[in-house]
Amino acid sequence: MAKDDKLHHYRSKRDFSITSEPEGQVGKPGQALGFVIQKHAARRLHYDFRLELDGTLKSWAVPKGPSLDPADKRMAVHVEDHPLAYGGFEGVIPAGQYGAGTVIVWDRGEWVPLGDPAKGYKDGKLKFELRGHKLQGHWTLVRMRGRGQERQEPWLLIKERDEAARPASEYDVVEALPDSVLKASQPTRKKAKAVHSESMPLTQAPQLATLVNSVPSEGDWLYEIKFDGYRLMARVDQGTVRLFTRNGHDWTSRLKRLAAELGQLGLKSGWLDGEIVVIGSHGGTDFQALQNAFDLVRTEPIQYFVFDLLHVDGEDLRDQPLKARRERLRALIDGAAADAHPHVRYSEDFQVEPAHLLHTACAMRMEGVIGKRLDAPYRAGRSDAWIKLKCTQRQEFVIGGYTDPKGSRQGLGALLLGTHDEQGQLRYAGNVGSGFDAHALRDVHKRLQALATGKPAFVGLPGDVKGHWVKPTLVAEVSFAEWTKEGRLRQAVFHGLRADKPARAITRETAKPPPGDAAALPARKATKRASTAKPGAQHHSVAGVRISHADRIIDPSTGITKGELADYHARAARRMLLHLAGRPVSLVRAPEGIQGELFFQKHADRMSIPGIERLDPALDPGHAPLLAVPSREALVGAAQMNVIELHTWNALIDHIEQPDRMTFDLDPGEGVAWAHVQEGAELVRVMLEELSLRSFLKTSGGKGLHVVVPFKPSLGWDQVKGLSKALVEHLASAIPDRFVSKSGPRNRVGKIFVDYLRNGRGATTASAWTARARPGMGVSVPVDWSELPELSSGAHWTLRTVDERLTGDDPWAGYKRVKQSLREALKAMG
Repeated sequence: MAKDDKLHHYRSKRDFSITSEPEGQVGKPGQALGFVIQKHAARRLHYDFRLELDGTLKSWAVPKGPSLDPADKRMAVHVEDHPLAYGGFEGVIPAGQYGAGTVIVWDRGEWVPLGDPAKGYKDGKLKFELRGHKLQGHWTLVRMRGRGQERQEPWLLIKERDEAARPASEYDVVEALPDSVLKASQPTRKKAKAVHSESMPLTQAPQLATLVNSVPSEGDWLYEIKFDGYRLMARVDQGTVRLFTRNGHDWTSRLKRLAAELGQLGLKSGWLDGEIVVIGSHGGTDFQALQNAFDLVRTEPIQYFVFDLLHVDGEDLRDQPLKARRERLRALIDGAAADAHPHVRYSEDFQVEPAHLLHTACAMRMEGVIGKRLDAPYRAGRSDAWIKLKCTQRQEFVIGGYTDPKGSRQGLGALLLGTHDEQGQLRYAGNVGSGFDAHALRDVHKRLQALATGKPAFVGLPGDVKGHWVKPTLVAEVSFAEWTKEGRLRQAVFHGLRADKPARAITRETAKPPPGDAAALPARKATKRASTAKPGAQHHSVAGVRISHADRIIDPSTGITKGELADYHARAARRMLLHLAGRPVSLVRAPEGIQGELFFQKHADRMSIPGIERLDPALDPGHAPLLAVPSREALVGAAQMNVIELHTWNALIDHIEQPDRMTFDLDPGEGVAWAHVQEGAELVRVMLEELSLRSFLKTSGGKGLHVVVPFKPSLGWDQVKGLSKALVEHLASAIPDRFVSKSGPRNRVGKIFVDYLRNGRGATTASAWTARARPGMGVSVPVDWSELPELSSGAHWTLRTVDERLTGDDPWAGYKRVKQSLREALKAMG
């Protein structure tokens, strides 16, 4: 066999007189094996994963890119071997050539085979360790059993469970680190040499705006109309223009007219940022018309509104303030003949009150406005230097199914929609049946038919939701009036399909206070303190658990960080585990901090937390395993996974059907003075003592108090809940001006609802010593009854003041020695 036969397929696909890709040779084995991952914006964006073996780079095309989540099994299509010199290639493969598009070195380093690599490669199961800039830890490449008809072998790229693994709901390495590693460091292998030396990057991720609920009160801002279109980044290099979506897809071939017009601006090299739109009959941008233009291959109406200039003729403008960048942009566009670029326009800003501009935009049926700080640099990713205010609630949803049409309607009735929760699971969010024209009905229905599947992708789907199920890959843009308390959309309107956003990235969007708002200002100050007082605190270890983004603020009202919560869990573990150990536990997770959406998690599902115990599925039939927190490591691991609150059952795992305590949650209604809450707790205690039941008191960490009654486990759930209900009803009947036995805000105005519902099977209550996901982050602290008059509120202690209680005597020291029975109380209550 000739020496270079291994590269025959590679060379046969390329004309090296046109492409700058290296022709290369088969290499000789070195002391270490190299790997490279190249981000390739070809006809479809993908990532080329390459491992050095036997003198060449064994190669796989990974459409979605690598994931650090072991639950993600990424498709990897086996392609031809590449020469070792390809490991340093960056550049643009010319149009008409195989793989035409932009290539960057996304990651590189060494790989260490686990076992015989040649045998693993031949057998279709390669296990190895990566030591790269972005990817580390243990991985597996495994060949799938195809149908035997594939031109290229299908493999799977899987991250193993180790310290480098991270859940996709918390971190997407592809989105978080989009750029080349060659600009940040020297190549790790001498034989791999970069061919691209220009300072202007080959790729550029866009800056994104944060949704806010009001106009900022501080700072110097400009405001633009929020376009209803597709984000588009334009790269000009020696007169050659390439157009990229926000996710890096190359759309140059779809927008040849715009590319030609951008080439007439007189720009030798540069990066521009803007949005493509179609102007509708009402004068505003029309997203459905834009989608139709692509579907019908009639792109003449598409216009490109440019709002930022990042590079120009060798000069990097990204660190300059927005005001300076836009001055350069306006001069560039105004300096070119207008008739040479009729579809390329400068995005104007408006020197008016933003509230007035928003009103005008809404009146014109536009989506809203964008605010940008004039003094801010350009930074890829989401930032509070750019904000968006919307006219209506509007966001993207994943399509998981559809219903049949009724009457004379053709195609489909309604789309069944969902968003991903923090575990990456698709949750049903309602449906949309209005907003479709005849073309959209036919087109969407045709696309959905091609994605048909036998079972729904939704988790926890309500039993009354029926339809035709599809693979959850299409994304719909939908506006709506509001979210219902059940998490469903009201008055939803379809605006079109989105081809520029991946379905896996779609979550429920929540508006935040604007930068400079009273609720957000302390967070900015605290961030500065954290960055100066704790250098390197972005990642640190607590009790052997790596805490990522430790300086991320989770409570804007105080500046409390994720790292502080993890440290508290480690310090308080001895006390906390007295109340957590041996009980099923539910978790309240806050991926965006307490000001964002909170998620209540009762079962294991796909979650992976170091030290968390998954209980026997037989304890809760028909569901994923319940959870338990048995150790200090598990507590710290919970904080790493953004868990703020820990709630416990009223039963031990060993006697799951026989509770061992009752909990009464004193929940004051609007207008109830704190003194009345204290008095109410004392009255509950007296009532229990009349039944010869000893009780214990703790703060709730919120606005109320918890009274806990321990007893020997001998009765069933229904009996215990029935007794607690009878006690509360007796209390409400005896003192109706202070207590109420029915839940709901209207029922307890000026009164206290003593919540007995916590005593049913599966119900939980905030555990002793847990922090609460509320401003100030109060902590639920056990107290002695003699301390009741001294309490200032149910959040008397907070995460930053509770340490004084951790070292003192335990006011509940006698709790476990209480062996009282409920049977006499049951008789007394009839």
